[in-house]
Amino acid sequence: MSLFKARDWWSTILGEKEEFDQGCLCVADVDNSGSGQDKIIVGSYMGYLRIFNPHPVKPGDGVQPEDLLLEVQLREPILQVEVGKFVSGTEGLHLAVLHCRKLCVYAVSGTLGNVEHGNQYQIKLMYEHNLQRTACNMTYGPFGGVKGRDLICIQSMDGMLMLFEQESYAFGRFLPGFLLPGPLTYSSRTDSFITVSSCRQVESYKYQVLAFATDADERQEAEQQKRSSGKRLAVDWVLNIGEQALDIRVVCFDQAVSSVFVLGERNFFCLKDNGQIRFMKKLDYSPSCFIPYCSVKEGTINTLVGNHNKILNVYQDVTLKWAAQLPHIPVSVKVANLQDLQGVIVTLSDDGHLQCSYLGTDPSVFQAPRVESREINYEEYDAEMKELQKIIKEATITQDILPKPEKHRDLVVTAEVSPNLDAESQAIDSEVKAEAVPSVTVKITIQSRVTAQKPNLAVCVQAPLAVTCDQFFFDDLEPDSSETVVLSVFLKGNCSPSELEGNCFVSYDIATGIPKVAQCNFKLPLQLICSPAQPSKAANHKLTIDTNKPPVSFLTIFSDFVDPSEEDQANVLGFQFLTGSKTTLLASKTSQRYRIQSDQLEDLWLITKELTLRLEEHFKKQNCKDFACTFSGSIPLQEYFELIDRHFELRLNAEKFQELLSERAVQFRAIERRLLTRFKDKTPAPLQHLDTLLEGTFREVIALADAAEENQANMFQAFTKLKSATHLVIMLISLWQKLSTDQVAILEATFLPLAEDTQELGWEETVDAAVSYLLRTCLSKSSKEQALTLSSQLSMPKDTSRLKKNITLFCDRLAKGGRLSLSTDSATQQAAVIPGGCTTIPESDLEERIVIPGSTPTLPNQGKITKQKSKP
Repeated sequence: MSLFKARDWWSTILGEKEEFDQGCLCVADVDNSGSGQDKIIVGSYMGYLRIFNPHPVKPGDGVQPEDLLLEVQLREPILQVEVGKFVSGTEGLHLAVLHCRKLCVYAVSGTLGNVEHGNQYQIKLMYEHNLQRTACNMTYGPFGGVKGRDLICIQSMDGMLMLFEQESYAFGRFLPGFLLPGPLTYSSRTDSFITVSSCRQVESYKYQVLAFATDADERQEAEQQKRSSGKRLAVDWVLNIGEQALDIRVVCFDQAVSSVFVLGERNFFCLKDNGQIRFMKKLDYSPSCFIPYCSVKEGTINTLVGNHNKILNVYQDVTLKWAAQLPHIPVSVKVANLQDLQGVIVTLSDDGHLQCSYLGTDPSVFQAPRVESREINYEEYDAEMKELQKIIKEATITQDILPKPEKHRDLVVTAEVSPNLDAESQAIDSEVKAEAVPSVTVKITIQSRVTAQKPNLAVCVQAPLAVTCDQFFFDDLEPDSSETVVLSVFLKGNCSPSELEGNCFVSYDIATGIPKVAQCNFKLPLQLICSPAQPSKAANHKLTIDTNKPPVSFLTIFSDFVDPSEEDQANVLGFQFLTGSKTTLLASKTSQRYRIQSDQLEDLWLITKELTLRLEEHFKKQNCKDFACTFSGSIPLQEYFELIDRHFELRLNAEKFQELLSERAVQFRAIERRLLTRFKDKTPAPLQHLDTLLEGTFREVIALADAAEENQANMFQAFTKLKSATHLVIMLISLWQKLSTDQVAILEATFLPLAEDTQELGWEETVDAAVSYLLRTCLSKSSKEQALTLSSQLSMPKDTSRLKKNITLFCDRLAKGGRLSLSTDSATQQAAVIPGGCTTIPESDLEERIVIPGSTPTLPNQGKITKQKSKP
């Protein structure tokens, strides 16, 4: 706890969920009471204007009803409030309120009542200016040396200075080289405006130079500007400070030299009137606001600087004199005279904490109690020491790095998928061209054993699958309570998914504020994407899965797809995908084999996966623990490479479309600039068919954008097909080489590293790097290969030849005895070598001819994967 604090004299919280900034606070005798006491004027981005006159009974009191003189809601956000002599014919103070597109000047007056709470204050609109440009900030002063009145200068967001001579608009000038607006102030001593540009340099512009420069409404090209009667706007002096400024102030006290103070992001500058640095102070914190005020020492200036550490620092020139703790981060600070108390520090935070305080200390009144003198029992101390040493020894013996799994989780999320499809489909905006797109209901239950604060449920399925609602927000869950939500999953994209799985994530906070996450997975039914169909004999792609158990009838394992009355479907079954393709599944009657065939390689994946899962589940119910599937065919690399080339071709097209769009956009902007120049000219020249060229370029941009969108959709479908084929290749390799679970995980991490494919990081270069690493480490043949270094930067390759070569070599190394491992000493090869490489491995033919219902031809007795051309 800090001893040095800003002692609270009076404070209040303004509004509810309102925002405030640097220009929203002002202190002045706005009602012209003549008492010398300041009032506090606060404006908010919500449009509320409040005027306070604090009268605390004792220091630290909150706001009293009579402290709020006025509260009114204006129609627009308030950017800045200032008090000055803004009305002609009188030297009284008036209130200027800056909105985004309007400047309003009000007169604040009070009417005395007969009782204590009877004083009434009101504001009267004296005049207003509607702005043609969006305002950023403003400053005021006796521009040009006028006496007895203040003029207003407003800086717009596009770099225009708009000057107003009270009720009338004077002129507007554009700042040269403008990019972003910075803080703005006026120096009456030099009659100049000082700002900090986006070039991170302090710039000063004379008022006389602004007045005689070319009018902003008539600004022309550089070569035409020389011919006009006006002068170019020239800067008076420039100082590069090397950082963006938060605020800028001009100080002119009797006992101190006139100076310009600039608060940067990391430094604090004091400049002379001509731009030379008097001194600077490097800050070791991030400042938020500041204000200079007069000092008691001759020739010095005191400065209050607030920072984001809730500290208010008091500097005398560059010397830190005091540091006080604040209860909030100030965005604006002022010094005011309130209730005959001079030098009250007024601070305002961005969330509306308004406080009037003074510097002081907060000493601690705690006194340590006297220690009672008593005799020490050494025997008790020895027993306690031995017990503690025993606990420490037991703790050091069990060195568990990972935390032990919780026996009872604080929150459990479960997902239950309906066994049947929805009677009425919930599919919305589906791109599938089928007659009916089915959906399935998923019921998700959240059970909490503790208090779960702000639980948030997210449901994720891989595209092209979609859910009716993927985000759910709940109120705080009490202990032993539960919440249940119901949603539907359906096929939205016009291609088959690569996985039929989904995930549920629940993020929540427990009572101690620790964030936690609970998750669960759910499996979607195969009926969601396909339906039973007539089997087909002809197919371009075929593969055969061997088992060590007798074949199982499809009436048993595919009961949801087979009609029990049709016994001819016990050994052959057809699947019709919603996307239009068809896959056929056949079982041998005498041998222990199953054949999957389809016209598309990627369509084999889900049926093959479903077949192996259902066979494992069937034999597991029969307590058969030695069931295994194997694959003795050849890996379909050539068909797999065609999918890779198709995906890579679309990536190249996307790159070309991006380049063409960039070129046409540059051309379009160049034509626009020339047309604008022609239209702004006082003596317009012929367009010379520029409008026709602009329209043609616009049509080209639209056509290229449509083609790029179509290519993007095709690339997504190609990537989905590539993922399905990759899953299939991984399964075939694992069945072929009888890989363990850890080795299959390495395969999946190598060939499926990305959930989404982008131009910056694509599938081809990522997989190429992963396969090259395995070939260099665990699958290397010699130390020379291990010494090869990989590129540290992934970039899109020129073609896929290197990738296809590495994948072929990868399969060849596996066939010759290589084993996948991530350990550093696994590069030594095993002695056993499997002959054959990655060439076609022959397998025995199916022993019988299987007849498809409704047809007389027979299947060829060939079990390897083949690609056949269909005869017309």
